[in-house]
Amino acid sequence: MAPSPPCPVPASSSGAIPSLSGQDPYAVLGISPQASGEEIKAAYRALVKRHHPDAGGDDQRILALNAAWEVLRDEQSRRRWDASRRAAPAAPNSPDGPERGAAASSPPRSGAARDAQLQAWLQKVYDPIDRLLGQVIRPFPERLRELAGDPYDDHLMAAFCAFLERSRGHLEQVEQLYRSRAAPAGAQGFSLSLYHCLSQVQDALTELERYTLGYVDDYLRDGREMLREASQRRDRLQQERRRLSAQG
Repeated sequence: MAPSPPCPVPASSSGAIPSLSGQDPYAVLGISPQASGEEIKAAYRALVKRHHPDAGGDDQRILALNAAWEVLRDEQSRRRWDASRRAAPAAPNSPDGPERGAAASSPPRSGAARDAQLQAWLQKVYDPIDRLLGQVIRPFPERLRELAGDPYDDHLMAAFCAFLERSRGHLEQVEQLYRSRAAPAGAQGFSLSLYHCLSQVQDALTELERYTLGYVDDYLRDGREMLREASQRRDRLQQERRRLSAQG
């Protein structure tokens, strides 16, 4: 089973082209406008791996790469971009991406409006995402203990696989929520950390699914460690959420 791509940055639910701060998504990913879907995916994966903050990369570059992916991953949004590109003058680009990543949304003018936008995003996007993540992370130790009783027992393995399948369903809802509403300017760093948490959980499930197919202990160990790190990141996000909420 191929690993899922990292969770993209949120897109506007209106169908508008995500903001790229004047950058051409093809240039951001270093590909030709004639590139195939597989070429786009391969370029995106390679650049995310190279520029991931955990590998010493730049957070702003990751935001730009995800904004470009959000435009080009879907045929409809790609066609909208291509149409707008033909209708407007070309914008300046850098060879490997922008100097600065895309802003998720334009900040409101007044402080009160910014606070209201931040609190609305926390309540409508982050809070339900956190609850769904909890339904994946919290039950995992118990599900793993049950499976450890006898990994080769068909009933125990079937129950563990059902848990993984439910978890995938939760993550599908998480991704829809994450893309449903742009993060306000005051939550850019918070949103990026949330993205990393989602990516860790997705990768963990992929490793655990691989384990169920071949009983390779390395997959189980890696998946368990990824979920442990995701749980720690989720705890930090909850602490930061309380701080942000107190600002409102």
